[in-house]
Amino acid sequence: MRLRSLIVVLCAAGLLLVTGGPISLAQQPQQRSLFQLFWQLPAQPAKPQVQPRQRAAPVVRRRPAAPVVVRDDPVIPKVDVAHHILVMGDSLANLLADGLDDALNNRPDVEVIHRSKPDSGLVRTDFYDWPKAVSELLASDQKITIAVMLVGLNDRQPIRDGDTMQEPLSPRWLELYRERIDTLANAFAARRIPLIWVGVPPVQNARLSADLVTLNELFRERVEKAGGQYVDLWGGFVDAENRYTATGPDVSGQPTRLRLGDGVHFTKAGARKAAHFVDLVIRRIIEAAPQSNVIALPVSPETGAPTTPELQPGGVERLIDQMAAGVPTIGLPPALQARPLAGPIQPLTGQAAPSEQPLLASITEARGRGDAATQLERVFGQGIAPDPVPGRIDDYRWPR
Repeated sequence: MRLRSLIVVLCAAGLLLVTGGPISLAQQPQQRSLFQLFWQLPAQPAKPQVQPRQRAAPVVRRRPAAPVVVRDDPVIPKVDVAHHILVMGDSLANLLADGLDDALNNRPDVEVIHRSKPDSGLVRTDFYDWPKAVSELLASDQKITIAVMLVGLNDRQPIRDGDTMQEPLSPRWLELYRERIDTLANAFAARRIPLIWVGVPPVQNARLSADLVTLNELFRERVEKAGGQYVDLWGGFVDAENRYTATGPDVSGQPTRLRLGDGVHFTKAGARKAAHFVDLVIRRIIEAAPQSNVIALPVSPETGAPTTPELQPGGVERLIDQMAAGVPTIGLPPALQARPLAGPIQPLTGQAAPSEQPLLASITEARGRGDAATQLERVFGQGIAPDPVPGRIDDYRWPR
């Protein structure tokens, strides 16, 4: 028994000497030796290779860039307001002013001033006195370039004349109403402010529309007599039979609703359409107004008068008229003297036709002579086409 145990110990020691024992395991950690296989030892995991530490680059802090703002709407440069449009009247005038704001949106030099008073008119001066309000506006420091008036919707009421009440549209009523229109129109004419009086459009009530036709005729007559302009809205809010309609084409031609359910007031599209007719007149007045730019002309330092005869008072206008008429001007350099619009007509063939004999006269004389006259009479008088010439494009005969 002891001998067997001794033999086992000697075999184990020999096996350790052959395989190298623990030293071999340390040198080759990734391979399994016979010793490890014999004793069922697990393989040692490989040690991770330690990489040399790299020094991180310093963090550079950058300032955030300014935010870029992208705007869809175009940036309109600031322009000083040069034209002030004063809009007065009743509730329809208030809607008209809103439409003018939209119509004149592309004119930053134009300002629309809202001065309307709902339920007002020219009859009930105890409720709102328009002649008094206009006189106060003109006396104030309010800048007014063009005045727009739309009133009359609430004026089918009796007018107080002393101790009596005049019935609407009676002869005396029309006379008093005409005087109140003249008061407003003459107030603006005295200040040389252009006045645009807008007629009342038709309404759903047929009887009221018939009375508004009479009022519109008074507006047209009295305003044009005072030098103002009348704008008629009637045709833009009626159908093909000249009757009230709540729908119709807008400013772009598309059918839409133009009046509200009350049959009187405008929708937004209707107000824009009404403003379209007034906008045309406003732009025409602005474009026709004289510009503020003045050209300085050379003057004499002693007398202060222009140094040349052409620059005397009214001389520039006379000079322009002479140049437009083709009259040669004396005292101007040759480059500025008037020249004819066209020179003499020279034929390209070198043979000039007699200028005294027009083409029509030659044709008339040719009609009265020989075969040519017969041919012209047949073609132009009887309408018979001439006989085709062989080989010409009008010869449709089959060749034989």
